[in-house]
Amino acid sequence: MQIRVDDLSGPEIRALLAEHLHSMHQLSPPESVHALDLAGLLRPEITFWTIWNRDELLGCGALKELGLSHGEIKSMRTVSAHRREGVASMMLKHILAQAQQRSYRRVSLETGSAPAFAAARSLYESFGFTYCPPFGDYLDDANSVFLTRVLEW
Repeated sequence: MQIRVDDLSGPEIRALLAEHLHSMHQLSPPESVHALDLAGLLRPEITFWTIWNRDELLGCGALKELGLSHGEIKSMRTVSAHRREGVASMMLKHILAQAQQRSYRRVSLETGSAPAFAAARSLYESFGFTYCPPFGDYLDDANSVFLTRVLEW
């Protein structure tokens, strides 16, 4: 598997992101969907990566700079056919390594509170993330949970 910075121009990643947004809108009310669209992911404070096996897209993830010492994980998604193969773990390890290179002291994220998000919450918990209050511009929302991990390098 190879991870690379992605410019979001390829049809495979555009299709995966469209699927991701559609899924988030199926699982949460509109005011609780915090997934970014293509324009949002192209903002300069966001670095976006994809994971490939040769020419096959396996998944994606992004890191948004919230400040000099705080980053936010965005748009973690695995292609359905490759779930439970370690793609998300590999991407999360990569994002945490990037956070270390940037000297972040904390990495946080928002995900859903519904049962459909249980696997995502379990993944983050297994990497040492703990539940926290809303951060950044987020507000309390029964449909969202917030997790953070203090980084000690």
